[in-house]
Amino acid sequence: MQKQWSARQYHGSEFHNSRAVINRYLGYWDGNPATLVPLSPADSAPLYVEMMGGSAKIIAKSNELFSEGSYRHAMELLNKLVYAEPTNTEAKDLLADVFEQLGYQYESASVRHVFLSSSEELRNGVKPFESPRGGSPTVARAMTTGQWWDAVATRVDSQAADEINFVLNFITPDTGQTFVVEMSGGTLSNIEGYSAPNPDATITMNRSDVETIIMGQATLGSQLQNGVGTVTGNAALLMQLNSVLVSFDPSFEVIPGTLNP
Repeated sequence: MQKQWSARQYHGSEFHNSRAVINRYLGYWDGNPATLVPLSPADSAPLYVEMMGGSAKIIAKSNELFSEGSYRHAMELLNKLVYAEPTNTEAKDLLADVFEQLGYQYESASVRHVFLSSSEELRNGVKPFESPRGGSPTVARAMTTGQWWDAVATRVDSQAADEINFVLNFITPDTGQTFVVEMSGGTLSNIEGYSAPNPDATITMNRSDVETIIMGQATLGSQLQNGVGTVTGNAALLMQLNSVLVSFDPSFEVIPGTLNP
C-alpha cells in the first residue's frame, strides 16, 4: 500500500481516518467500563504526577526517553505533567521538543501541523489574532437562510437566555421562504416552510439583504434600523436576542498554560 499514491498520508492519516470510520459505525467507546466515564485530563493528571514521584522524576525519565527516540512514551508522561502543572516551563519546553520531533516524522501535512503548531504554542504561548468579520459573497450566496439562523444559534449563551422565550416569523419575499424562529430553553431553533399563527414578531427582509449580514457588513438590527426590511409586533425581542449573543475568541489555548505563559 505504501506504493499506492492514493493511500499516502497527504490528506488525513490511516490512524486518524480508521478511528473516524470506527467512530462513525460503532461509536467512540471501546467497551471497557474504565473508559466509559473517565476523569478529565486536568482531574486525573495530578494523581499521576503524585504517583510517579513528582515533576523532577517525570522530567528525568522523559529526557531519557527523548534521548532514546521514544517520543510517544515521553509525550505520554509530559502531557500528564503539563496538565498537572501548567506553569512548569521546563516540562512545557521538553514537551515542545517532543512534539517537534514527532511532527518531523509524519508525512501527513495535517498531522505534522498539529504537532508543530502545538510545539510553537508551548514555547511562545497563544498568539492573539482577530477572526474574519465575515465571509465572501460566494460563501454568503451559498449559505442558506436556515444555515444562517443555525450559525446565529451557535452564538447564544444558553445560561443568559434561559429565561427568554419568543417565537417569530422570518420572511424573505424575494425567495418566497418563511421560517419559524423560536427561543426556548436557552436554545434558538428555526424551521423552514412554516409560519407561527401567533408570533411575538414578524421580520420581513429580502434574502439579498440577509447576505449582507452573513458577510459581516451589517447586523439584523442595523438593517432594520436603516429601513432594510420591516418588523411588526414586539421589536424589543431583537434586543433580547442580541443581548445573549456572544462573539467567539479564536485565541484559545490547546495546551494548558499557554494562554498567558
